[in-house]
Amino acid sequence: MRLSVVIPALDEAERIAGAVASARAPNVEVIVVDGGSSDATRARAGAAGARVIRCARGRARQLDAGARAAGGDALLFLHADTRLPCGYADVALRALSDPRIAGGAFRLRFEERTRGLRWIERIARLRVRIFGLPYGDQALFLRRETLEAIGGVPQVPILEDLDLVRALKRRGRLALLREEAVTSARRHLAGGPWRTALRHVAIALGGSLGVDRARLASWARR
Repeated sequence: MRLSVVIPALDEAERIAGAVASARAPNVEVIVVDGGSSDATRARAGAAGARVIRCARGRARQLDAGARAAGGDALLFLHADTRLPCGYADVALRALSDPRIAGGAFRLRFEERTRGLRWIERIARLRVRIFGLPYGDQALFLRRETLEAIGGVPQVPILEDLDLVRALKRRGRLALLREEAVTSARRHLAGGPWRTALRHVAIALGGSLGVDRARLASWARR
């Protein structure tokens, strides 16, 4: 089974090379989908070894474009500010070799280490353990055929990752791996760790209650 890693990006020149480098592995295709960056994102992604394509801005739209362009039998969606663990491809493909598994995700770990961020990590892991709802910054992966069966990446302005996870859970089990995907806490630090975490909870709850996604996206300033 061949794996394709899809990385949506917008003005991520400072971090894109690190994400690409973490994803590069034997028999793995790495695609960066640029949403119209005004910085050196595309050049640095290409120099790091990724195939770069362009599409209109919007994470769901970019993920869909990358999935359509990918040649792999399995797909992994990676944020541009997240790094995959060594050996990630073998672990993900091993999980997907079980026909009962519809998809999976890695464990969240923040790159920056503060007491508040450690508590947010613990809460996120508890959320995953109890509700089985990993977020997009945990490097979601799945088979191409499963993505096609659920109609592709949900095309919504925000919360496409949770919509995708819920659709996967209707198709089978999720493999919630112990290996860690290390992501930047820059947005938490910029807006205050607890305030940002509470905003994320409020947005997720709003999506579950049927609040208009465009309104939620505007509130989240995406």
